[in-house]
Formats: sequence, C-alpha cells, structure tokens
Amino acid sequence: MGATGATGNALLHSLATSGTPVRALTRTPHRPIPGTAGVRRPPVEVRYADATDPHSLRTAFEGADRLFLAMANGPAQVELETRVIDLATHAGIGHIVKISAPAAEPDSPVAVSRGHHAVEEHLRACGVPHTVLRPYAFMQNLLRLAPGVAQGVVLGTAGDAPFNHVDCRDVADVAAAALTRPDIAGGTYTLTGPEAVSYPELAARLSALTGHRIRYVDLTPDELRDRLVREARMPGWLADHVTEIRQLAVTRPEAPTTTVGDVLGRPPRTLDAFLHEHRAHFRRR
Repeated sequence: MGATGATGNALLHSLATSGTPVRALTRTPHRPIPGTAGVRRPPVEVRYADATDPHSLRTAFEGADRLFLAMANGPAQVELETRVIDLATHAGIGHIVKISAPAAEPDSPVAVSRGHHAVEEHLRACGVPHTVLRPYAFMQNLLRLAPGVAQGVVLGTAGDAPFNHVDCRDVADVAAAALTRPDIAGGTYTLTGPEAVSYPELAARLSALTGHRIRYVDLTPDELRDRLVREARMPGWLADHVTEIRQLAVTRPEAPTTTVGDVLGRPPRTLDAFLHEHRAHFRRR
C-alpha cells in the first residue's frame, strides 16, 4: 500500500526490478504507476484498494503473503491503518512492514507520532509478524522550500538545532530488505542519513548550491504555524505537525544512526548529494 507515494514507489521499483513478484495497490488503477513501465519479469500487478473500503482491501490481499503499509499522515490515520492491519491479518498476510515515525510514544509531543505508536501497539496485539521502520524527515520534503529559496529565505523555528534527514529511496531499500531477508525482518529500525544538519547550515549549503545568498529566518512556533496555514495553505493539523516536528529537534537533539548502512551494507545517501541532484529545482525562475 502506498505504491504511488515517494517511498512506496521507490520500493515498488526496487522489488520489481529485482524479480520479486509484487502487487501495487492504488485508488486509481487506471493511471500508470511511475517507474514500472519497463518492468516485465515478473510484471507488476496493479489492483484497486482504498483503506476506507474494506471489500477492496479483502480483494487486494487475496493470495499475498507480505504487506508494505505506508499511508499519508492525517487525522484518520490510526483508524485506517488499524483496519488495514485487521483485514490483512484475517486474509493470511504473514508479515507486515509498517512505515512509522520517530518518537512513536504514547506521550510524544508530536501528535502524529502518538498515532503511529497506537498503530504499532495494534500490530503487536494482533500477533502478526511485523517490521517497523521509523524514518526521520525525508530529504524529498526539502523540495517544498523552493519558493522561499527563490526569495532568498529559509524559514524555521528551531534555531541552530540539528535535524536528521533521510532519502526516501534509502527507506525503500531498507523496506525491501525487511520484506525479502529473514535476518532483517522483525525489528524496529530508526532510519536517518549520515549527518544531522541545522537549518542555518542548510541555508548556507543552498547558498553555495544556487550562487545566491539564502538567509535563515527563525520564527516562533506560533509565527511559523500561522505562515504555513496562511501562505502555504496547509490544513491546521499539518501545520501543527510541522511545527511540532521542528520543536522536537530542540527538546530532543537529533543525531544520525548507522542503521541504513548496517542493513544495506552501503552508506546512506547524503544531503549534499540530494541537493546537487535537485539543484535545478532551487534555481530562481
């Protein structure tokens, strides 16, 4: 599930190109799924599935033995993911790999992380074998900074606190390992890139990348939330989430883990490599 999302799509491509039989679940099966057009052996099977439609899930899970579960964060996430887990367990799915979040604790200061904790607890209670991946912020989300970078500004609310980032393609590779390697299955893995970088340092790297001075502007949490709602048109719950994540880095200083390298036997992708790969995205238009 999540075949059209950034991580799910990268995982789909990884499994398909390695020859692993894979079924992509989507609410829009009539639309081509990126990254699968050239895959022929075996072909990717595409089926309709909607987490709000139990019948579609029962049909989609028929004949499958492992499930990758990645759903967009949102107010209904706990309800939807627990439903998926229940139906998958009833259908005979033997292993679930779930994308969770850092600080997935019952008293987490991040509401979305409290929701992921509830889903993790439900997984444990169901008794189905499972692997939990807790990635930090995706590097791909930094592409959303492009409009501000074009104006010479990066906004934040965490001062010089360092942040972990991870490339979603590395998360997908770890997920592929969890789905196909018995030695990896069953654990809980916190995933990061090789370094934690503050937003002032990120602004400096974007300055070097673009050839233009990019300033970091530190706001209060309320100021940032207001701008996310008013200017970025974020729904309130998402603006709250972004603000809470930024504050988490202040109250719990972040440091990278070695998990990606330990699992994959290669270093994780670096932030500098990601920014260079997407340098055209940050150019002034």
